[in-house]
Amino acid sequence: MIKKIMKVVVLKKFGSAENFEVIEKPVPSLRPGHVLVKIYASSVNPVDFKIRQGLLPIGPDLPAVLHGDMSGEIVEVGQGVTDFRKGDLVYGCVGGFSGLPGVLAEFVLADAQLLAHKPKNLSFEEAAVLPLVSITSWNALVDRAKVKKGQRALVHAGMGGVGHIAFQLAKALGAEVHITCSSEVKARRTKELGVDSAINYKKLSVKDYVESYTEGMGYDVVFDTVGGSCLDDSFSAARVNGTVVSIAARASHDLSQVHIKSLTLHVVFMLLPLIMNEGRSRHGEILSELSKLVENNQIRPILHSESFSFEDVGSAHNCLEEGNVLGKVSLVSNW
Repeated sequence: MIKKIMKVVVLKKFGSAENFEVIEKPVPSLRPGHVLVKIYASSVNPVDFKIRQGLLPIGPDLPAVLHGDMSGEIVEVGQGVTDFRKGDLVYGCVGGFSGLPGVLAEFVLADAQLLAHKPKNLSFEEAAVLPLVSITSWNALVDRAKVKKGQRALVHAGMGGVGHIAFQLAKALGAEVHITCSSEVKARRTKELGVDSAINYKKLSVKDYVESYTEGMGYDVVFDTVGGSCLDDSFSAARVNGTVVSIAARASHDLSQVHIKSLTLHVVFMLLPLIMNEGRSRHGEILSELSKLVENNQIRPILHSESFSFEDVGSAHNCLEEGNVLGKVSLVSNW
């Protein structure tokens, strides 16, 4: 029998990571097209702490339950849901944004279209860090850039949350893949995961690494996961008629190189289907395909060395904001 009251972590007001509090709320009632999921793990993404800080207008009304990434077990299935059954282990990015309660709770009512079966070879903690960054990478490299065998791709911030999944996906698609990173430690880790070349951007200029690694031709596809001046660097690194995809284009840029090189520029915002309630089934489809790649050992998430409980979400936010993170910051429920 499902409990009637559950524990949740709520954000009382925008600002400090100290503004989270554990309270009790009613377990959400089942709705058609939805499933009730017992949550086992979640993760922290930059969008989560930006919502907490009040910097983005896409968060839920306060007091609010934040975070979208989760993994767990289905305990109830709503009318019209045919792809899942009670007891299925699932993962997805399902809430924490405008109109959608988040997942820092014992249970979440999730739109079944946003879910997929958890990869069998991953723990709940590993699966929970994948959805947002993997869907973002898929939107960028498969849906937009259409990366294929024989191409040469560059992924900026290759050990970042999005970057470390993106370069593995590009490899799985058959491309020769290079990444930029800030240290030799990160470079070694990406090479362990199969990247062809790791470029320390602190030691080489864009001009230098384009000359050294592409014979001066530039990259067929460049994925900007950072924004700001990195997008300008992406224009410089792309070859004539190349493609640039960005997930952080909120700035002013000189598009002269885009024009001169006849580049194709795409911008990806993976949260739109959640916020606008349009095209959500694509997220579930992507995660189903991702599960196959994970189970085939072509993609593997990297977890930061320290894991946090749901009650200690504030410390998890601080950890990610401080920037000294190698891999994804995870949260585990002990409720």
